Amino acid sequence: MLESILLTIATAATPLLIASIGELVAERSGVLNLGVEGMMVMGAVTGFGVALTTGSPWLGVFAAIAVGAVFSLLFAFLTLTLVTNQVATGLALTLLGLGTSGMLGESFVGLPGVKLGNLDIPYLTDLPLIGRLIFGQDPLFYVSILLTAGVAWFLFRTRAGLTLRSVGDSHGSAHALGIRVILIRYAAVVFGGACAGLAGAYLSLVYTPQWVENMTAGRGWIALALVVFASWRPWRVLAGAYLFGGVTIGQLHAQAFGFGIPSQLLSSLPYLATIVVLVLISRNRRLTMMNTPASLGQPFVPDR
Repeated sequence: MLESILLTIATAATPLLIASIGELVAERSGVLNLGVEGMMVMGAVTGFGVALTTGSPWLGVFAAIAVGAVFSLLFAFLTLTLVTNQVATGLALTLLGLGTSGMLGESFVGLPGVKLGNLDIPYLTDLPLIGRLIFGQDPLFYVSILLTAGVAWFLFRTRAGLTLRSVGDSHGSAHALGIRVILIRYAAVVFGGACAGLAGAYLSLVYTPQWVENMTAGRGWIALALVVFASWRPWRVLAGAYLFGGVTIGQLHAQAFGFGIPSQLLSSLPYLATIVVLVLISRNRRLTMMNTPASLGQPFVPDR
């Protein structure tokens, strides 16, 4: 039972981790993209549809990444080139994604999907407790861990990462030093969108291999809260994602054990936890603001 619980927690946490890591990079560059939910759900329907049509879950994964990147490119064009409001544009992107995915996925409802299988390493997978947990997961689980490690290394161990953080901290100073602020923000936003699309593909190809309208169920908003919860630190995002994954799975097991708690309340636990985390963060606002990119959400218009 313990092994089963740990496996389900890892499965629930993985899409949150992937989406949060992508949004973290975008916010480190000084861009706030509230369209994560819309990009995730578009990744979910695209990944499911392409995998079902071609029979290849990997083609579905790559298609979901591409769709997420295209949607984020639209957001970047509107906010960075046309200098529209980032909050309003992100909300519009979410609404666009939810509506478009519902239309595209109407014919997929009720159809069995193509599941991305787990790895099976002889002998290692058969180890008690840790075998399936470490050596028998789906490939995207390992991708999420590598993404976290790679982003942490990139941001704090490379010159390019330092440049990206400097753009987020003070885009005016970065521009004065000759750094191409708009180009860097474009790259960061597209990376975040690709991660959101990948997270959506995980939902429809691994978590529940089927298509259900609005199947992201607010996970994009939880990913946004996780980035703030983690103070824009990749390894803290990892811990936060597994914490929220544990809360999500905990309410399912509470229902299975027949606790006398209304199912509606149990289903709201992940979102209540999000609110609690944001309240706790606000109490420590001074420390949080010290680590916040100074230009987060502010448009940058280069001198003409």
